[in-house]
Amino acid sequence: MGYEQQPPYVRVADALRWRIQAGEWQVGERLPSRAKLAEEYGVGANVTQRAQERLIIEGLLEGRAGSGTFVRQPRKRGRMVRSRHRETRGGSPFRADMDELGKRGTWDCHSEARVPAPEDIAQRLGIAAGDPCVRTSYEFLADGQPAQLSTSWEPMAITDGTPILLPEMGPMAGSGVVERMRSIDVDIERAIEIPRPGRATREQAGLLGIAPGELVLCIERTYIDTSGRPVEAADIVVPDSRWEVAYEVPVAPKQ
Repeated sequence: MGYEQQPPYVRVADALRWRIQAGEWQVGERLPSRAKLAEEYGVGANVTQRAQERLIIEGLLEGRAGSGTFVRQPRKRGRMVRSRHRETRGGSPFRADMDELGKRGTWDCHSEARVPAPEDIAQRLGIAAGDPCVRTSYEFLADGQPAQLSTSWEPMAITDGTPILLPEMGPMAGSGVVERMRSIDVDIERAIEIPRPGRATREQAGLLGIAPGELVLCIERTYIDTSGRPVEAADIVVPDSRWEVAYEVPVAPKQ
């Protein structure tokens, strides 16, 4: 979509964002009234209101009842590093990530067995739609604060009848997918991750303690074993206002 085809509120939001980042208004400074901005950009006041609401969601502005809209202090964001290294530390990769940041990593989860695989998950797992899976929903916490969400799908054709059928029960409870699968002689060779920007749904916002529509990073992850078989698919949601995600890519040394 070209610039002229964008909705007016998006064009105004882009213009205001550029002016804020250029330093025209400093942190704590009040923006001109919506009416004045509307006149400046040749739009209605409702358009400038939507533009400012968009920037509030992004964390650049904050509204103060009865006072106006102000430039917000930039929020401090933690960094989650996703790399091959995180899968080799034993135990839970998330807990190890938080340990490195000096935070306590915990989680709540709920598993259901014999859940029919929806079409999109079935395609990622290389199984038929409707095949039974174990679906586990996770809420990950850093020092007790929501850090990310994840919904995991594992084909029961792989784990049924084994001690790891339910991820958070049995002898491997609390371990990551790689270690759990290894315990039943399934060796995961690689993970494919597709990160996409998104907006928090009302349900996700409630679990993450953010506003509906706030920016999130959605990561579509699929684990694949040494035979090329997908063994787990997960959808991970990270609140952009609190965390940035960095990918560490190994480079082969010079021979």
